[in-house]
This record gives sequence, structure tokens and C-alpha cells, in this order.
Amino acid sequence: MAKNPKQKIHQSPSPYYQCRPCNHSNSLALSLQLQEMEMEEAETIDLYELEYPDLCSPSSASTVDSIMEALGPSGPGLLAVTGVPNASNLRSHLLPLARSLALLPRETRKLFLKEHNLGGDVPLRNPDRSVSSFAMQLKYTKSPLVEKTVRECRGTEFENLGSCFQELGFCMMELGLCLARICDRAIGGNELEMSLLDSCGAKGRLIHYHSHLDALLLKQHERSRATSKERAGNVKPLEGSELNSIAPDVNPGGIHSNLWQQWHYDYGIFTVLTTPFFIQPSYSEASKRENSFPSSCFDECQSPTGHTCLQVYNPNRKRAIMVKAPPESFIIQVGEAADIISKGKLRATLHSVHRPSKFENLSRETFVVFLQPAWTKTFSISDYPLGNSSFNGFHGQCLVASDEEQRQSGQDNDNLSQEINKIVPPLSSRFKEGMTFAEFSRETTKQYYGGSGLQSNR
Repeated sequence: MAKNPKQKIHQSPSPYYQCRPCNHSNSLALSLQLQEMEMEEAETIDLYELEYPDLCSPSSASTVDSIMEALGPSGPGLLAVTGVPNASNLRSHLLPLARSLALLPRETRKLFLKEHNLGGDVPLRNPDRSVSSFAMQLKYTKSPLVEKTVRECRGTEFENLGSCFQELGFCMMELGLCLARICDRAIGGNELEMSLLDSCGAKGRLIHYHSHLDALLLKQHERSRATSKERAGNVKPLEGSELNSIAPDVNPGGIHSNLWQQWHYDYGIFTVLTTPFFIQPSYSEASKRENSFPSSCFDECQSPTGHTCLQVYNPNRKRAIMVKAPPESFIIQVGEAADIISKGKLRATLHSVHRPSKFENLSRETFVVFLQPAWTKTFSISDYPLGNSSFNGFHGQCLVASDEEQRQSGQDNDNLSQEINKIVPPLSSRFKEGMTFAEFSRETTKQYYGGSGLQSNR
């Protein structure tokens, strides 16, 4: 099999952190000046690209070595899988539904979610939310997956939401299992794969990251809902100058933040993500003064920044690095459970989701599957190399940066490092020898998001 041509960039001594300005994208009819400003501020990494046949059956020992390097202490802790059969059309059908669901009236959305066995795992009552997430528990099956044609998943907009959700979710679960098998081969034993199979399932999430206009639409829905209830006729939909007048009040910690999602580690084994869709308004400035924003006014597009908006933390340079991935690929990211099980040979990824400040009316759609061990899985760190681990605080990939590069990182990057230390609880505070995955999950969730959690008010 021919080598992926992009793999040649990984031949340097530190191949997985090759930072450079983002490439300009001509796919959007947006301000060139704003795009250039955004791109000048960002640095990106090109992920190691693993072709699907090599994921199913690695063609050489060097492929396995490259995978372990990408996912280990010297790599970013994530890679991209390309060329997955039959996944592209499912992805292109499912991802836009995230925004459609998020902007439905509350009662209508409840009906659709119930019909398709989906639940919302963020407070969907809050119109100021920056993320809407729709979840389903996916089960491993011993029989082959039922193949569905794309035509069966088209229909009316939500007609086959649940079946498409499951079909793409099962596909992504298989990607994670294949990767676990490869990592087990390199580490020895088969603990990662068996841990996934013993769990009997995974959690899928269809996620919409809100734009500024989405927040206004939700405000309008709430006003219309209140008007309907009160029957007073003195509350009208948002229009004209009102749209601008409420903008400063929209959740300063949410969509007006530079993050759609705060810094954190995933605590499972692998997280499998689709590369995101982006959606932007396609109408003129004048037309956005209308009373409503029909869905036809929004178009799917490539990222205006040239990256996925997923970012990882580089501890040596003390800065965030944006992740680039091939279109329609899948990203697989290491979680803390894999870090512990592998004794540090796989390294969990500290990450967040960046919101481009220059494109406030851009929204982001993605589908994520979280692969985790069984709740009863017991963890031990008796032979974990603690001197090099996250048990001593937040960790990341060990890029060797020169003294000059570290000096150039500046005070702003030091501030980022300090901020992350404040909001990401170290593994040492959440983990105890011999605890089960259920106990670890509860403690992690508590320290991040509990009543006194580090991110409870973020």
C-alpha cells in the first residue's frame, strides 16, 4: 500500500509538534483581513494520518511504532484515521442535525429526542448555553453491524436520526477497538481491547457548538414561548436593533468566551471524533434584520481558520496548539484510563475547543464516541513511572523546546499555564490505588463540575 504523502513530515526528530501558521482558506466569502488576523494568531499541528487498512491490519512494524509515537509521551496523544468506508455520507447527514436539534423549540425537541432514544446531557433549558449535546448509549454486538444504505438515512430531516446515530457510532467504536488491538500488541497483553469489550458499550454524543446568532435565536424562542403562555400580546419577537442590544449580555463565560469548551482530560480509554462541520450565515447583512433566521440561510462550510478548533496544550512552550486533520477523517484521542492501563506508554491529551473570536456567527458540529472500560475495572499505578506522569500536576506531550522558544512564549502563555493549573484537577487528587473506573469517574466529575468543582461556574 502506498504511504500517505503527508507522513513525510514526520521524519524529523520531533515530528508530531510541527507548528506553523494556519493556511488561508478561500472557501468562505468572509473578510480576508479578519481571516488573516485569526490565522496569524494560531499555530497548528498536522496529525499523524493512519489509513483505514493499516488500522485494521498494520502493514509493518514501523506503522505500529509511528502509532505509538503519536499517542505516547513524545506525541500529541491523538491521530487521524482516513479512508473509512461508507462513513462519509453518514457523517454528512448526521452532523448538520446537531444544529437543527439545538434550535428546535424545547417541547418539539423533547419529542424528537424521545422518539429516537436520545437524551440531552447539558442543561438544554438554558438559552445562554454555548453547547448543545445529544447522547445515546451504544452497545457492542457480537453479530456484524447491520448495513444501511445512505438512502435509508435520508428521508425527512429527523426521520432516521436514531439509526444514523447508531450506525456512525458503531463504526467509530470499531475504529477504537482496532486501535486498542494495535496498542496492546506494542505494550504487551490485551488489556486495552478487553477493557473496552468488557464495558459492553460506549457513549455517543452529537454536539452543536453555538454561534452568536444561535444564542439570539434561542432568546427569540424563549420570548415567543413566554408570549404564547401569557397571551398578553405585549412581548414580541426580537428584531432590528434589539438583536444588537442584547448581544453583550449573552453568557460572557459561554459563547463570548474564546473557548467553546474548557480545558480538560477525557477520563476514558479513547475518544473518537469526526472532523467537524462548520455552519455560517449565507445571507446579506441587511437580511439578518428580519424577524427570523430560516435554516436555509445557513450553509455548511470549511473551517475559516484552516483547523478543527480542537486544541491541545503544549507544556514546554506553555501554549495552545490548534489541531489540523484531513477532511472527513476521524480523530482518536487518548484518555486517562488508557494512560493508566498502559503505564504511561499512551499519554492522555489535555485539550479544549477554541471559539474563533473573529467569526462569532460560525457554529461547529461534531459527533463523538467515548470508549471506556467497565465500571468495575480496577486500576493500579504500582509500576507506573510516576516521575514522568500527570500525577505531579497536569501533563502533556514532551516537545523539546529551545530556551529561545520558551522565552518567546511570553507572559501570556505563562498566564495560560497558570489558568489551566487552576481549572484542571491533577490526577493525583482524583485517583487512589485500587479504585474502580466508576469511582474514578465520579471523583473526576465531582472535581471538575461538582458544587465546588474547579469548573462548576464556567
